Amino acid sequence: MGKIASNPLEGIKHLYSNTRAEIIWADADIAQLKEHTNDEAGSAVDLAAHTGLRVADLVRLSWSNIGQDDIVISAGKSKHRKEAVIPRYDVLNELLERIPRRSPVMLTTSRKNATPWTKDGLASSFWTAKDKAGLLERDLHFHDLRGTAATKFYIAGLSIRVIAEIMAWKEEQVEKIIRRYVSRGAATREAIRLINEARLNERIDR
Repeated sequence: MGKIASNPLEGIKHLYSNTRAEIIWADADIAQLKEHTNDEAGSAVDLAAHTGLRVADLVRLSWSNIGQDDIVISAGKSKHRKEAVIPRYDVLNELLERIPRRSPVMLTTSRKNATPWTKDGLASSFWTAKDKAGLLERDLHFHDLRGTAATKFYIAGLSIRVIAEIMAWKEEQVEKIIRRYVSRGAATREAIRLINEARLNERIDR
């Protein structure tokens, strides 16, 4: 067999892009997983689902990143040129209060010296828990908790543009998640709540 002088596929665009931006964990999935994690790993899972931060940013998140109204941390994937800015809403605040302050770094292992998690260490703990929880057949990764966070932000009333800024995604990616995972009923009920709240505020102002 002779060698060919050039690649006959050169210049042809890939038809498939390996993105998991449209896959999320449901609350029931998270609850099932956390039954098999310790408190420290469970806190990491909850924090990912409520902030949308990538695991590389989660493990270096420090208490100094926590402001009065938001969590601000430079995004590692952007080579720290962009910042993730997550508003401190009530459920997130309750989670922050439950995490013990054992180190300048927020997420630590259960070891006595409060060792900060590493990406590999957290991943190992996550997959062990997923195995024990009987979830290995489910195509859900730790990274997919970002989609969960995007969905929670939308249900809370944030706009597509704002969610995209928080997640450092394109607006089109956020829209795909919302269309696929947020039921029309849930979106409609949230719209009703916002409209009623706006009208109530108008009456109060008068």
